[in-house]
Amino acid sequence: MADKVRVRIAPSPTGFLHIGTARTALFNWLFARNQNGEFIVRIEDTDVERSKPEYDEDIIRSLKWLGFTWDEFYRQSERTELYKKYLEKLFSEKKAYYCFCTKDQLEIDRQAMMTQGFSPKYRGTCRGISQEEVDRRLQEGMPSTIRLIVPEKKVSFKDLIRGTVTSDLALLGDIIIAKDLKTPLYNFAVVIDDYETHITHIIRGEDHISNTSKQIALAEALHLSLPEFAHLPMILNPDRSKMSKRFNDASLKDYIEKGYLREAILNFLALLGWHPQGDKDIFYLDDIIPEFDLKRVQKGGAVFNMEKLDSLNGHYIRTLPLEELITRLKPFLPEEWTVSPFMVESVKGRMRTLSEGPELLQFYFVLPDYASTLLRWRETSSSETIFNLQKTEAVIKEFTEEESHNLSLVTERLMALTNPENRGAILWPLRAALSGKQASPSPFEITAALGKIESLRRIELALQKLSV
Repeated sequence: MADKVRVRIAPSPTGFLHIGTARTALFNWLFARNQNGEFIVRIEDTDVERSKPEYDEDIIRSLKWLGFTWDEFYRQSERTELYKKYLEKLFSEKKAYYCFCTKDQLEIDRQAMMTQGFSPKYRGTCRGISQEEVDRRLQEGMPSTIRLIVPEKKVSFKDLIRGTVTSDLALLGDIIIAKDLKTPLYNFAVVIDDYETHITHIIRGEDHISNTSKQIALAEALHLSLPEFAHLPMILNPDRSKMSKRFNDASLKDYIEKGYLREAILNFLALLGWHPQGDKDIFYLDDIIPEFDLKRVQKGGAVFNMEKLDSLNGHYIRTLPLEELITRLKPFLPEEWTVSPFMVESVKGRMRTLSEGPELLQFYFVLPDYASTLLRWRETSSSETIFNLQKTEAVIKEFTEEESHNLSLVTERLMALTNPENRGAILWPLRAALSGKQASPSPFEITAALGKIESLRRIELALQKLSV
């Protein structure tokens, strides 16, 4: 086993990268970087029927989008000769055998054992078949699988998060480890790959604990050293129930397309089961690396709180440099829109995701059709509203086009028209006229974003509505 810490993330390209797998990748990457170790990506693509190129590409693209770099990269489909060598070793030592039981036979046995009150497991029906009979059946093309002879004993391992975990192999029966010599199944390929690539720590979800005893049995049968294990807590709904399909089927791609920033997702995922020292909950990736420690990973479930994610995302949107925010917004906006820093600055405080950008910015490009009643402040009459709009119109007419984009100047000149008693009556009609919306940025921000000509055009439309 290597002296240097070596960890891996091993997604299967049978779907887009899941948000939970992204969390596992993050914890592995943080641990490797904290320990000055190495982070390995391994694509587990031996399931030929379900693996697809678009999923493979999404996994790589998503890991890069998150900002992860890796030291080595492997594909299981390119390592079949390696697996074959180890399978042949098990056969030569009589630790594995071909099983010819059909699915129907196995189901009958399973039902019978459950009826008798036993946990269902394989009875070892094919374990005693002679080599001659095995060769004959294989030559005839009879469907088969390869099973490992599992000893009936208890095995234990020390989990770095949960302490000692003990399992009874007698409850497993002889497990299937491959479809044939060139098609290994998950548990077998994992053991071989982790050994051959010198993985020192396996950091994965709690749902893999049941696989660990099988992998220990395989490693012992092959006389392979074992890495250390750390099983991360399950991700739960806000009510602490098991994560529902609403979240469970969500890929990282879904969150990217909804306009979540990588900074927010990384921050949020880091806090799903790990907690820093103190009560700080805003972390950039580089901040987390020196503080990351598996000892601070919790055993209990980690709550997936969408409100928390939205809050973090809003925070990171507000703190992005304006030009950077505009760049990230562009894929979400209509191509014909040319947004200015004034526009984006005026709405970013209310933006929780980038996908909300079009709705928040739309009034700058298309003035909504609104009722004249929107222009009136509380019980103010139409005539008074017209008078107040004309006052603000007069101020804006005095600006040059360049001056009208100066937020400080616009604010100063328009505020000079107001006092604490009439502020709403003066500014509400202007804001409504410029935006056509019940809720919008301030009239100062909108004027600075639209400029003199467009602001005056909208005020004239408002005056026409009030005059009808």
